[in-house]
Amino acid sequence: MDSDLKNLYQDILLEHNHYPRNYGRLENPTHEAEGYNPLCGDHIHLTLRVVGDRIEDIRFEGRSCAICKASASIMTTLVKQASLQVADQAFEAFHELLTQPESPHAESLPAAAREKLALFATVRNFPMRVKCATLPWHTLRAALHQPEQKIVSTE
Repeated sequence: MDSDLKNLYQDILLEHNHYPRNYGRLENPTHEAEGYNPLCGDHIHLTLRVVGDRIEDIRFEGRSCAICKASASIMTTLVKQASLQVADQAFEAFHELLTQPESPHAESLPAAAREKLALFATVRNFPMRVKCATLPWHTLRAALHQPEQKIVSTE
């Protein structure tokens, strides 16, 4: 990856850290979960409004590093107004991007979504930071599929 592209990716991640999208808490959410990474102290809380099989609205808040906050910001923009199936596909694609050499689930996503997820490809080179980037995604999965488990730890 050339340095101009790396700088663009870094700028976009920093922008999401400084000006996160969908930051805050929803009133009367239908789903929620907390994520905590005890190794670095990242802590986020997701609130969602799910109607039928669609995520109508999603918000996050908490204290976290720039990578975690940018990941949560980008994640919320990708899954807001999306079906639960698309949210699950995005989770799989993101997880594969950071943990495996190939990401077969990414092909099922629109090009714009793949581009946003690709911003985190370099995080893969820093294993200690992978948990920072994936914490919001694991928290989303818990909120949607494990309502009895409110707190997700990436320990």
